Amino acid sequence: MTVNVGGVRVGSGAPVVVQSMTNTDTADVQSSVTQIAALARAGSELVRVTVNNEAAAEALPKIKDILMMQGVNVPIIGDFHYNGHLLLKKFPKCAKALAKYRINPGNVSIGKKDDDNFRTMIEVAVENQKPVRIGVNWGSLDQQLLTSMMDENSRLSEPKDARDVTMEAMIVSALRSAELAEKHGLRRDQIILSAKVSGVQDLIDVYRPLAARCDYALHLGLTEAGMGAKGIVASTAALGVLLQEGIGDTIRVSLTPAPNGDRTEEVIVAQQILQSLGIRSFTPQVTACPGCGRTTSTYFQELAENIERYLRENMPIWKTQYAGVEEMKVAVMGCVVNGPGESKHANIGISLPGTFEDPKAPVFVDGRLTVTLKGDHIAEEFMRILEDYVDSHYAKSNSEVAAKA
Repeated sequence: MTVNVGGVRVGSGAPVVVQSMTNTDTADVQSSVTQIAALARAGSELVRVTVNNEAAAEALPKIKDILMMQGVNVPIIGDFHYNGHLLLKKFPKCAKALAKYRINPGNVSIGKKDDDNFRTMIEVAVENQKPVRIGVNWGSLDQQLLTSMMDENSRLSEPKDARDVTMEAMIVSALRSAELAEKHGLRRDQIILSAKVSGVQDLIDVYRPLAARCDYALHLGLTEAGMGAKGIVASTAALGVLLQEGIGDTIRVSLTPAPNGDRTEEVIVAQQILQSLGIRSFTPQVTACPGCGRTTSTYFQELAENIERYLRENMPIWKTQYAGVEEMKVAVMGCVVNGPGESKHANIGISLPGTFEDPKAPVFVDGRLTVTLKGDHIAEEFMRILEDYVDSHYAKSNSEVAAKA
C-alpha cells in the first residue's frame, strides 16, 4: 500500500523513507524552524513535531511558512496525544499545514466507553485528506484491551507468556484501530501502522506477525533506543533484521542526544543503516582501517575524518550536480598490509605510510595506481584528486541539471 505524505511516497516499492523528530518546544517558532531545517538538510525526508498544546498548534502554520520561504519543503508530521481531537478542531490552519497526523490509540478514547476522540481526529484527517500513522507503543498500550487479553489468556489450559500476550495486544490494537479509521472514512492508502517497543528482540517479534497480517505501510523504530553507542547499536540490530526481511517502509532512529547534542545524528545513523544494507545510498562511503601497531601516526585517522566531513557537507550541492556520486567509495588506509588492496577496491583510495615504511602514499583510481604522493601536502593533494574524480566521473549534463531545477 502506497501512502502519499506531503509528496513523499511511503510503501509499495517506494524507497524506505528516513524520518526524524524535533526536540524543541514547538511553540518556539524560531528554534523549531532552525532544527527542522537542520534535520532536512541532514537528509530527513519527513520531520515530526510535538503538538501538545494550543501554543504549539498555533505556531505550526508560521513554522511551515518560514520554512517554505527558506526553501525547506520537508513534510511536517504532527504528533498528538490525549488532546489531539481538540487541537485539530480548534486550529484548522494547523490541521491543514501538517502533512500527516500521528495518533496513539492508547492515548485517545479507544478502549473507553466510546471512540469519539479518535473518530474526531480521523474525520479531520478525512476532511483535509491527510494520512495518519496509527502508532502503538507498549509504554502507552490500551490498558483495557491488554487487561481483557491477559484475562482471556489466564483462562487457557496452557496460558501464553505475558510478553507474548503483550506483543499480540499491540498488533490487535494497531489492526483494530486501522479498521476503525477506515470505518470513519480514511482510505487504506492513507494509513501507516507502527508498533514500537524498546527491546531489540521484542521489536522483531512484533513486526514479523504484524507485517504478515496486513498490507498497510509500516513505520519502524526502536522507541526509547537510548544514548550513544547503546542507542545506535540497538536500533541497527533491530532495524537491520527487519529491513533485510523486507519489512518496513519508513524508519526513525530514536536516539537520546547528549545535552545540547546534535539532533541530526539520528538522521545520519538511519541513513547509514540503509546504506550499509545496500537498500539506499545517501553519501559516498569511506573505508578506513582501525589502526594497529603499524599505524602509530594519527595522520590517516585525521585524513579519513576530514574526508567524511567534506563528503557529507558537500552532498546537498553535489546531489544536484553529480549523478550517482552517493555511490562512490573512498578508501583511506594506514599501512601497506591492506592499504593497496583496499584502495584498489574503492573508486579512489590512498594507502598512507605506516610506521617505518617509506614516506610515500600511493593513490589508486578505479583500481589502478595513478600517482604516489610524498612530502608535507599529501592530504591537500589527495583532496584535489578526489574533487577532480567527482567532477570528471559524475557531472550531470546541462539538460539534466535544468530538468532537476
